[in-house]
Amino acid sequence: MKLKICHLYPDVLNLYGDGGNIICIQQRLLWRGIESEVQRCQIGDRLDLSDCDLVFIGGGQDFEQEVLLPDLQSGKDREILAAIQDGVTVLAICGGYQMLGQYYETYDGIRCDFIGALDLYTIGSHQRMIGNTVYRCSDACGGSILVGFENHSGKTWLGPSVQPLADVMVGYGNNGEDKTEGARFLNVFGSYSHGPLLPKNPVFCDHILSVALEHRFGACNLEPLQDDAETDAHRAMLERLGCKP
Repeated sequence: MKLKICHLYPDVLNLYGDGGNIICIQQRLLWRGIESEVQRCQIGDRLDLSDCDLVFIGGGQDFEQEVLLPDLQSGKDREILAAIQDGVTVLAICGGYQMLGQYYETYDGIRCDFIGALDLYTIGSHQRMIGNTVYRCSDACGGSILVGFENHSGKTWLGPSVQPLADVMVGYGNNGEDKTEGARFLNVFGSYSHGPLLPKNPVFCDHILSVALEHRFGACNLEPLQDDAETDAHRAMLERLGCKP
C-alpha cells in the first residue's frame, strides 16, 4: 500500500512551516507501515495528478500568489480542477486555500482570478487577522478541535455549495465576522491555520489520511498511534487559550 502525494509550489508557498504538514503525513503513514511518495511540483514543472492521492498547497503572501498565477494558469489549474472532481484529497493552507477559490480582490481593487474549484472568494482588508486559534471541526470534517496560528488580511466568504471546515472558538477564521473557518468541498480541506497545522492536530491529520486512503483503496481503518506528546501539546495550547480540552 502506497499513498502518492503532490506538494505544489513547496519553494514559494511555505509560510510558518507549512511544509511540516508533509513531514507529519509521511511519518504518521510510516509508523503504520504505509509507504508514501512525494512529488514536489515547482514553477515550470509539468503537473500530472492522474495517479495522485493527496495534494498539499501551503500558504503565501499576495506577492507570491501574483507570481504564481501565470504558471498556475498554464494548465495546472485544469489539472487541479479535474483531480478535485475525481475525489482526490486536497489540503490547502491560507494563500493556497484562497487560490482554490474564484478570485482575490485586494483592498485597492486589484482582482486576481484563481482556479475556481471552490465556491468562495476573498477580499483584502486593512485589518490584520493574526494570532493563535482554536476551531471546532464539523462532523463531516472529523469533529475534532484544531489549534493553530493565523496571519492574513484577506477575508474569505463561502458560497452555498461549500461548507465551513470548522466553527471559530478563538481567533478570526475566514473573515472575522461569521465565525466560520476554512472550507470543505468533496475531499478538499481548506484552512487558514499555519503552525504547521497537522503536527499540532494528529486526529485531524488521521482524518485526512483516512479520506485519501479510502478513496484509493476502499474502506480503511487506521490503527491508533501513541500520541501522548502530541496530545499533551494540543491540550496545553487549549488551556493557554482558555478552552477546555
